[in-house]
Amino acid sequence: MAFTQAGFATIAASKKGNAPSMYSYISAEAKATVTGAGYFNSLADTLAVGDLLYHYDTNTPTATLSIVLSNNGTVVDVTAGTAIGVT
Repeated sequence: MAFTQAGFATIAASKKGNAPSMYSYISAEAKATVTGAGYFNSLADTLAVGDLLYHYDTNTPTATLSIVLSNNGTVVDVTAGTAIGVT
């Protein structure tokens, strides 16, 4: 599946751009899909290296924290993520 803007929200953003921002994303997609290459490319103008992404998978349910590794203005790459227990 593809990224959907409806599930994306800003938690905290640095107004001066000198600190990482935090975002949340909810979807029915698995961690491997969401952290896959290019999944967040449509947010290349929003995400910066070092930003934190919290993803909640409504299908499993599971939660993951990922960091933006790179963003060249077109392609966004995030870490494979750290699972957070949801029990």
